[in-house]
Amino acid sequence: MKKNLLRHYSIVLVIILPTLLLLQPGHSPAETAEDKGLALAIEADKRNSGYGDSTADMLMILRNKHGQESRRNMRYRTLEAENDGDMSLTIFDSPKDVKGTAFLNYTHKLGDDDQWLYLPALKRVKRISSSNKSGSFMGSEFAYEDIASQEIEKYTYKWLRDETYENRDCFVTERYPVDKKNSGYSRQVVWLDRDEYRIWKVEYYDRKNAHLKTLTISGYQQYNEKFWRPDLMFMVNHQTGKNTELQFSNYRFKVGLGPDDFNKNSLKRAK
Repeated sequence: MKKNLLRHYSIVLVIILPTLLLLQPGHSPAETAEDKGLALAIEADKRNSGYGDSTADMLMILRNKHGQESRRNMRYRTLEAENDGDMSLTIFDSPKDVKGTAFLNYTHKLGDDDQWLYLPALKRVKRISSSNKSGSFMGSEFAYEDIASQEIEKYTYKWLRDETYENRDCFVTERYPVDKKNSGYSRQVVWLDRDEYRIWKVEYYDRKNAHLKTLTISGYQQYNEKFWRPDLMFMVNHQTGKNTELQFSNYRFKVGLGPDDFNKNSLKRAK
């Protein structure tokens, strides 16, 4: 009798235990690769929310396929917008041929972003058309859509795999632009670390699904005990052999910027 009862309980455990394990935190039997990809994007965005406003200094280094360099010094300001995407303002300080140029961006969760470029030589503000979002930003390997804040709603997502990258455990996900008509990309593959949900690498594929560019990010530092920001972003164009390096310094948070610092008039008076 005891032998039969033990056999009965063993069968029950074999049937029920896997189900119980799946119901533990971290296990979701119904979760699809798309669900997981979206959940990872939401968590990464959540961890970077609440900074309010910030400023930073930037050095842009442009290199052609022969390694020849040109350098541009810039300042960057950004403001979180309630219920919408972030606002940002980039001001060029040198060299002389670009000094005073300013770029204003309103990222929207839904629909086209609003972008304007102030050209001091012409003393006018030029609106960047949504059809030109895949164009080069000031001759760099960054497109206008790359430098806008990457709002969750601008993509659909898919988790691909987990793997180690640069000695870090990472999620590897794929994101697909919702605006297929105007985006320069068919898809992007993103490496996101499991510890802090920071992006370390992005591979960009053009509309023909050929590998176009790779962005690598490094030198992350934590500010205000919460927000992680990189010291370096490096974008290489595999099809042209050109690359662009962005070096960041002097990050500051909650400096008192407001919406009036991010309107079209602010482009002309940016200092």
